[in-house]
This record gives sequence, structure tokens and C-alpha cells, in this order.
Amino acid sequence: MSTLNVNGREHTVDADPSTPILWALRDNLGLTGTKFGCGAALCGACTVHMDGQATRSCVTPISAAAGRRIVTIEVATDGKDRVGAAVHAAWVKHDVAQCGYCQSGQIMSATAFLKSLPRGKKPSAAEIDAAMAGNICRCGTYARIRAAVADAAKSLA
Repeated sequence: MSTLNVNGREHTVDADPSTPILWALRDNLGLTGTKFGCGAALCGACTVHMDGQATRSCVTPISAAAGRRIVTIEVATDGKDRVGAAVHAAWVKHDVAQCGYCQSGQIMSATAFLKSLPRGKKPSAAEIDAAMAGNICRCGTYARIRAAVADAAKSLA
């Protein structure tokens, strides 16, 4: 049994401590917004926030989450978080999603990146590309993703 702090609540999970957080979220807690993509931390579909940092949940064991705060897509864009709401609005405005599979990971990486910036900073295209480099979009909407992240940053300034 392990205790995880997910989306501001404590949850007891009956799983081996070496189990990736992804499976505890999906199978034990029913939080299916976090996606399985590659299982090797290469595509970013499984991105969650752990203590505010974008983290690949497919390779991060439950044991690494002890005493840490995990945030998933289910609350990152629920409108209560200023940055998450700005990213979500920009995603819609720029019509980013096509198939949508990578989007939760993309959004989680974008929100972690924007939260890491000094307030009011508008990131360059190169900074956005670097921050989003670990997320793969099979539909190739990278230009729209970059535009949405820039727009969200602008709206937060």
C-alpha cells in the first residue's frame, strides 16, 4: 500500500511501489486523462506535474512520489488554476488538437513551463520549442502548439 497526493487529495493505492505512477493514476484512481504512449518517457503523453515539475509518469515509480504532490490534467485545466485556464483557452483558440491523444501531456508540459517563467515574461519561440521538445505530436501541430503557448504567456503578462 502506498499513499499518493493526487490533485490535492490523499489516496491509498494497493500496488507494488515499483509500479509507474501512470498505472496507479489510470487503473487504481480512474484518472484516465493521463495517457500511455511509449512507456519509455520519450513521447510525453503521460506527463503530470510532480511538485510543479513536468514528470513522465510512465517511468516514475510510485515510490518516487512519496511525500510529493501530483497534479493531473483533470484539475490542471479545470478553470481554477490561472495558468492552466490560460493554456486551455489558447489551445481552443488556436485549434491545437487534432487526434487529441498527446494533448494532455502537451498541456501539462506547457503549464509547467509557463509557471516556471518570471511573471510577465514572454518566451521566445526557441524557449517554447525547448520546453516542449519532450512531447511528440503525431499529427504535427507543433506550429499551433507554439502559438498557443505564446498566446497563453501573453494573456498571463
